[in-house]
Amino acid sequence: MITLRSAHDPRDTRIDLLRGIAILVVMLLHFSLTYRLTQSQLANWFTPQLVRALVINGNYGVTIFFAISGFLITSNSLRRAGTLGQIDVRKFYAYRFARIMPTLVLALFAIVVPGCLGLPSFANAAHGQPLPASYFVLAIVSVLTFWHNVLMQSVGYFNYCLNIYWSLSVEEIFYLALPLAGVLLGRTSLFVALCLALVVAGPFYRWMHADNELFFMYGYWACFDAIALGCLTALLKNHFVLSRARNRAMTFTGAIALAATYFTGISGHEVLGFSAVALSTSILLLTSSPLPRADWSSARVVQPLRWLGRHSYELYLFHIVVLALMRNLVPREALSYAMKLPWLVLFLAFSSVVAGTVSHFFSEPANQALRRYLSTARPIPAAQA
Repeated sequence: MITLRSAHDPRDTRIDLLRGIAILVVMLLHFSLTYRLTQSQLANWFTPQLVRALVINGNYGVTIFFAISGFLITSNSLRRAGTLGQIDVRKFYAYRFARIMPTLVLALFAIVVPGCLGLPSFANAAHGQPLPASYFVLAIVSVLTFWHNVLMQSVGYFNYCLNIYWSLSVEEIFYLALPLAGVLLGRTSLFVALCLALVVAGPFYRWMHADNELFFMYGYWACFDAIALGCLTALLKNHFVLSRARNRAMTFTGAIALAATYFTGISGHEVLGFSAVALSTSILLLTSSPLPRADWSSARVVQPLRWLGRHSYELYLFHIVVLALMRNLVPREALSYAMKLPWLVLFLAFSSVVAGTVSHFFSEPANQALRRYLSTARPIPAAQA
């Protein structure tokens, strides 16, 4: 869910839009799991089946993020180093740390403090039984060292807020290995072979664990294929030229395939559904461009979605904190039918305000300061100079 894009790089409006859609459906999923949007006015305006398909398949939004992240991390690495074999490993990790860690630590602080004070939606519980506050130590370590998804597979859904950070664990383990794989393999062809192996392994792993969502949805090998497809798309894009008409045709095909897969749903499609979402997203990435272009992704009507996309990391980390506070304030049974949609609007608005504030006043300044500090070479002593 994170990019290494420089502030001076041209923004690709389609990527921002895709990330905005992805974070929105994730937020709708989490809101609906608490407040049941299928039992709201939306079901009258559309149909209960359509509303259910929209909100219950929000985990596909994470798959979209994975494909975009793989694409951007590879594109940015190629732009900086020329080839994957020449990646500056130290700078890669430094930039990654600078973007991720300060805001993640802030989010963990916002979860752990109320959790230790006993607020219900922040505290730990497993199989209906509360866990001691000391369990937060293990949980924090698992988040910061990127094996929180493994902890969840052992314990279950044990913390309402922390549960969603499984996807960061998947993503960062992949990126810990990416520069090393690029340098050690040396040749692009070997890296491509590795990515193709991951693309094949993903559906096979999900097939083996299709009866357990903690494995087919949250496991490393269940998700690496989406990131690998994004990496392959970035490598292919350097050698991919289409006429304007064919570009539009591919874009239309990718968009229709993505929408069709999303609304078909995850249930019954645990094996190949995630692959189809990642592949459809990759098609849209392949035909995207950071250059000014009058297409659907740059339209003013979707500008709010692009804003969500630009702040998707902060929204990812903090929307669940906002939702936890709201569900403590007004439990599901206390929220009337008429108030569900206003409560949803308030959730989206408040989450956006928090994300924008954190981004402007904390995460971006911390990111830039840490990048400058961590990427500065040590001065050469005068005698050696």
